[in-house]
Amino acid sequence: MLTLLKLIQSMIKTLHSEGTPGQVAAGIAIGSVLGLTPLLNLHNLLIFSFVVLLNVSFGGAMLGWALFVPVGFLLDPVFHAVGLELLQAPSLRPLWSTLTNTPLIPYTNFNNTVVLGSFAGWMLLSVPIFFAARYGVARYRATIGERVRQSRFYRAVTASQAYNWYRMFRPG
Repeated sequence: MLTLLKLIQSMIKTLHSEGTPGQVAAGIAIGSVLGLTPLLNLHNLLIFSFVVLLNVSFGGAMLGWALFVPVGFLLDPVFHAVGLELLQAPSLRPLWSTLTNTPLIPYTNFNNTVVLGSFAGWMLLSVPIFFAARYGVARYRATIGERVRQSRFYRAVTASQAYNWYRMFRPG
């Protein structure tokens, strides 16, 4: 229960944060790759490093991750088909051979059809995800955001004992 409460608080805090809609949207777009691709791969470690190092919303990245995990599972058959086509394309075989023989690159698991297809799908979808998220965050803040702050649910969550304990011990 407390974890769900923290997740809801984190999402609300991200949408109401001081970060610009572009920063939140960039976080969502970058975080979406973590949800679309299988998790235990080298490229996801690099993506997570980008989230930490770049001036994007960390909460937005975690929100993007959470939102796109179910989408990734739903699109796995499509990603498999795309990855299979990319791996079997005769014109790309020299590239795959070179990457397979390059140090560290095999740890990305791009020889797996789902990993390659989902990463390629994310590369195509990242820009539309960014623009849709930026528009959505800006519209939310302009229309619904203040009503949410005035709602009983929001006031109850922020006034709850669990939230007060969380605020007492959270860093920064």
